[in-house]
Amino acid sequence: MADSTVSRGARPMVRGWRWLAVAAAGLVAVAGVSWAAGSWIAQPQQHPVGPVPEGWNAQAVEIGSAEGFVRGWYADGAPGHGAVLLLHGVRADRRAMLPRARALNQRGYAVLLIDLYAHGESDGDMISFGPKEAAGVRSALDWLRDRLPQERLGVIGASLGGAGLLLAHQGRPPDAVVLEAVFTRIETAVDNRVRERLGPLSAVVSPLLLGQMPLRLGLAADQVRPVDHLAQLAAPVLVAGGADDRYTTQAETEQMFAVAAEPKQLWVVPGAGHVDLYRFAPQAYEAQVFGFLNRHLQKQ
Repeated sequence: MADSTVSRGARPMVRGWRWLAVAAAGLVAVAGVSWAAGSWIAQPQQHPVGPVPEGWNAQAVEIGSAEGFVRGWYADGAPGHGAVLLLHGVRADRRAMLPRARALNQRGYAVLLIDLYAHGESDGDMISFGPKEAAGVRSALDWLRDRLPQERLGVIGASLGGAGLLLAHQGRPPDAVVLEAVFTRIETAVDNRVRERLGPLSAVVSPLLLGQMPLRLGLAADQVRPVDHLAQLAAPVLVAGGADDRYTTQAETEQMFAVAAEPKQLWVVPGAGHVDLYRFAPQAYEAQVFGFLNRHLQKQ
């Protein structure tokens, strides 16, 4: 009787240990998948970009920075029309900004479009979501100022490009800044993207992804918050975003606009998701963005 009683009492304990083992294995699996996902997210996006497009009077340039060389294309403009640095989004390269660059150049602007850190033909070992990209942005701005000291300087930064600009800690700000679909905080950017794919599981997966940042980048998540730097940017700012953007929501775009110092302008694009706003609405883009640059960069 005693042996039988012990055996029956042991069964719930055995089942409990089994459930604990299953739960532990599940947590290990989730952590492993999250680490693999983090590796994919931070994976460099380097590849040949090719020569300057035919029919465009531009030149290939190589600019040194604290994080290695950034490479891009530069085209001179007309004196007094200003210069614009163009910064693409994540997993793209300078070619994503080529339609803007050529349109601006035709209007007399000098243009410099670069591959961000770890993108295209630029150096880099991982995507850092702003901090390492900022070094190349800072050097590109200095390069333009040295080449065109008499010109007013503007920047168009899309998504990651805008984050890199805000994290560049410029002593001397540009004369005009356009931020397109730039995330406020890395925590929100990650959670929005994970939630889009995994729904409620983002509550588990997002913290696991964000927790990898100190190991991969030597930075905590709260050090990658472009919105915290925007208020100190002493430059005219146009903040743009899509009304249907699920990665950088309209609420985030409006929050960025709210913290920016005057003079500032907000453009929420009806029907646009997390897309190239110039390709989505070229005429409206030229009226809003090019009009903004004209007012602040071109000398009358």
